[in-house]
Amino acid sequence: MSMKDRFQGKDYLTLMDWKPEEIKYILDVSADFKRQRMMKQRHENLAGRTIAMVFEKNSTRTRFSFQAAIAHLGMQSFYSTPQTMQLARGEPIKDTARILDRYCDGLVIRTFGQDVVEEYAAYMDSPVINALTDLTHPCQGLADMLTMREHKGKLKGLKVAYVGDPWNVCQSLMVGSSLMGMDMYVALPKGWAPNEKITKFANEHAADNGTQMVITDDIEEAFAGADVVYANTFHSMGHKDIEERKKAFAKYQVNDETLAMADKHAIFMHCLPGYRGEEMTDSVIEGPQSAVFDQGENRMHTEKAVLALFIQ
Repeated sequence: MSMKDRFQGKDYLTLMDWKPEEIKYILDVSADFKRQRMMKQRHENLAGRTIAMVFEKNSTRTRFSFQAAIAHLGMQSFYSTPQTMQLARGEPIKDTARILDRYCDGLVIRTFGQDVVEEYAAYMDSPVINALTDLTHPCQGLADMLTMREHKGKLKGLKVAYVGDPWNVCQSLMVGSSLMGMDMYVALPKGWAPNEKITKFANEHAADNGTQMVITDDIEEAFAGADVVYANTFHSMGHKDIEERKKAFAKYQVNDETLAMADKHAIFMHCLPGYRGEEMTDSVIEGPQSAVFDQGENRMHTEKAVLALFIQ
């Protein structure tokens, strides 16, 4: 079986489902699509296909990047929310899934529970693509790794320092780092921690690769010599304890002083939306080390690769 054939018709639910060489291949395809886009080359190759998009959470980058990627590939997307579907009246997911499967060639879904994505996948023959759950954000993970590879020339051997909510973005980055040979340090106040299942996976694969997966409350330890400094909001979608989180995470802000703890050639990343004055300062996101908007663009290129590889 060729590398390309490994993906056809499969679901893309989490980075944990894929081997390092498969992730590398997706990144290579993403980079090629980006090159084509920069050269203004057309790459329609899935004309006539239709993609359902069901988003339970608000979205800017994920929605627009997916819809642009779908259009660039010659497909058509249909966007909806559960509130405008019969799901709002209690129709079971398994019924919705089987109907969408008769109409569309794939589903892009953004929701809360990972179990919701998995239920759609269980009842659909066409690919289901996870566009974010509370557990994981595998499309963001690909964009993050493509951005790192572009700016640093490699993934293996990099040190990534993360500050912010230990939520889906952090957890996907932990998985990606552990699989692709990067050291990752997550700086958090005591009493906060990533998901236990994700942490176990990341620790095991980091150990297999001889890399570090460290959860620490010491920002200096996390940032020292880091090649990538990654900030995220202190309060993700759905969290009610916003003020408590702001207070607990306040000393983990990425500003000129803390960024200087990292390698002088470090890049700054953030998945956005970002809150200037909380997890980062304006001087950092607008500064010369920021790769944030390259990172945002790369959402489209990596999602395009997933669509092109997975949709039959």
